[in-house]
Amino acid sequence: MTYTPPLRDMHFVLNELLDLESLLALDRFSHVDVDDVAGLLAEAGRFNAEVIAPLNRVGDEIGSRVDEDGQVTTPPGFADAYAAYCEAGWPGIQFDPDYGGGGLPWLVGLANQELTVSASMAFSLCPMLTQGAIEALTVHGSEEQKDRYLEAMITGRWSGTMNLTEPEAGSDVGALRTRATPNDDGSWSIAGTKIFITWGEHDMAENIIHLVLARTPDAPPGTKGISLFIVPKFLVDDDGSLAGRNDVRCVSLEHKLGINASPTAVLAFGEAGGAIGYLIGEEHRGMQYMFTMMNNARLTVGLEGLAVAERSYQMAAEYARTRKQGRAVGAEPGTSSPIVDHPDVRRMLMTMRAGIEAMRGLLYLNALAIDHAAALDDEEARRAADERMALLTPLSKGWCTDLGVELTSLAIQVYGGMGYVEETGVAQHWRDSRIAPIYEGTNGIQAIDLVMRKLPMREGGVVGDLLADMAATNLQLTEAGLDHLGAAFGDALTAARDATAWLLAADVNDRLAGATPYLELLGTLTGGWMMARSALVADVQLRSGTADKDWYEQKLATAAFFLTQRLPRAIGLVPSITAGVAPLVAIDAEAF
Repeated sequence: MTYTPPLRDMHFVLNELLDLESLLALDRFSHVDVDDVAGLLAEAGRFNAEVIAPLNRVGDEIGSRVDEDGQVTTPPGFADAYAAYCEAGWPGIQFDPDYGGGGLPWLVGLANQELTVSASMAFSLCPMLTQGAIEALTVHGSEEQKDRYLEAMITGRWSGTMNLTEPEAGSDVGALRTRATPNDDGSWSIAGTKIFITWGEHDMAENIIHLVLARTPDAPPGTKGISLFIVPKFLVDDDGSLAGRNDVRCVSLEHKLGINASPTAVLAFGEAGGAIGYLIGEEHRGMQYMFTMMNNARLTVGLEGLAVAERSYQMAAEYARTRKQGRAVGAEPGTSSPIVDHPDVRRMLMTMRAGIEAMRGLLYLNALAIDHAAALDDEEARRAADERMALLTPLSKGWCTDLGVELTSLAIQVYGGMGYVEETGVAQHWRDSRIAPIYEGTNGIQAIDLVMRKLPMREGGVVGDLLADMAATNLQLTEAGLDHLGAAFGDALTAARDATAWLLAADVNDRLAGATPYLELLGTLTGGWMMARSALVADVQLRSGTADKDWYEQKLATAAFFLTQRLPRAIGLVPSITAGVAPLVAIDAEAF
C-alpha cells in the first residue's frame, strides 16, 4: 500500500527525452537549474509518500461528509496534510512570482503534480481545480481582481473551483440557466444551481473562490450568451481580509464510485437573496475565458490516467513478486512459483509498465509545448509550440485517461480474486480512475475537438508537422540498427497518415463517426513516438558502456514491448476510422 515516487523514470523523461536543461536556459526560467529541479522533486516525492499517500485509504473508506447546514468535513488527516502542503509551497511552484509563485516551468509543475496525484487523486483535485482558476484569473482577470485573489490562491490559503454543469446542462453548457443580475455598485447577483462541483465546499482552505458561468439579462442563447463571474464563499474586503459569508451553500454531496474524499458538491447560489459575484472581463465571453481553465485542467486530468496507473502498477508488481501460485515452466517439481514467473502475468505487468512510460512521455511533452509557447524568443517558434500544445491536449486527456482505466483494471486482474476484495486496496485505483475519461469534457468530446478543430489547423499542417517529426525518429531507429522497432513504428505511422488524409477529406458526419478511434490511433502513435525516442536514448547509453547497463536495458525492453506489442493495435483502427457514419446509423434510434 506504500507509494515509491518514480523519480528515476521522471528524470529520464525530463532530462534525456525532453532536454530540461535547454528549457531552463530560457530567460523566463534562468533562476533555476537542473540540480534545483532534482532537489525539488526529491523533496516533493518524500512529502507525498510520507504525508499524502497514507491518507488515500482512509479518504476512500470514510470520505467527505456534509451536515444539515451545508458544512463539509473532510476525512481525518486531510486538513492537516493540506496545511502542510501549502506551508511547503507546493501549490504555486509554476505560477507568477509577483503573486507568491515559484516561476518554474509547467513541465516541472506537472511532474510535481504527478507525485501528488499518485499519492491521492482525491486530495490532488483540490489544488488542481485551484490551479485552473488561477490560470483563468491570470489571463482574463482585471489587475484589481488579480491583486485581490491571486496571492491567496497561489499560496493555497484559498482554493478555487469551476462551476459549469447544471441539472439541465451537462456537456451542453450553452443550456445553462444560472442568472446574473447587475447591482448598482458594479457587482452582480448570482442565482442558480450548479452540480458536480469538485471541492465545491470543504474545511481545508480559508476561502473558496468559485468561478461561475451565468447568463446576464437579455443575453443571446447558447454559449455566446454566457459570462464568467468570481463568486467567493466569503466576500473579500479591499485589504484582502475576509468579510461576511456569501449566499452560496452546499446542498448535498454526490455518492460516487470513487474519489470519495473529494467532495463533489451541489451548490445553490442566491437562495437567500442573491450571491454576490464579480464579472471577469467582458459580458458574453465567459465560455472563452473558461476554456483557459478547462484546457489547463484537461492536461492535468490526463495526468490522472498516468499517476493512478503508476500507483496501481507498483501494488500489482509487488503482489506478483510475493504471491506464489502454480508452478512455472522450468521450476522445481513440487514447488510453487511467484506469479510473476507466469507469462500471462508478465504480459499484464509489461503492458502496465510500457503504457505508463508512454503516457508520461506524452504528458510531459505536452507541458513542454506550453512552456515553449510562453517562453521562446522567436515568434514563429512560439506559434508552432502553441499549435503542438493544442494538438496534444485532447490526446493527453483522452488517450491517457482511457489507458489509465485499462491499466488500473489490469492491476486488479494481477491480484486475481483478491483484487476484487476491497481490503487489498487495489480496486480503489480503478474506481478512482474511472471518472477521468468523463472529467473536463468527456473523451468523446475530446475526439470531436481533435477531428473538428485540431486536425484542420493549417489545413492539416499541424498534425502533418507532428507526423514529420515522427518520421525523422523512425529514420533514426533504422540508422541505429533497431530495424525491428523501426518497422513496427513505420507501419503505425503509415496507418496514421492514411487515416488523417481520409478524415481531412471526409464530410462532417463521417469525420465525427471516426473521431474516437482516430484519437486512440493518434494517442497510441504519439505514446509510441516517445517510446521510440526512449529506445534511441537507451541504445546510445548501452553503446557507450554506461555503468547503468541494467537500467537502460530495461528501458529498451519496455520500449520494444510497446512498439511491437501495443502499437500494432493502432493499425487495426484504420477501418473503424474510414468506415464513415453508415455503420452507426444502420438501425433507427428507436431500436436502442
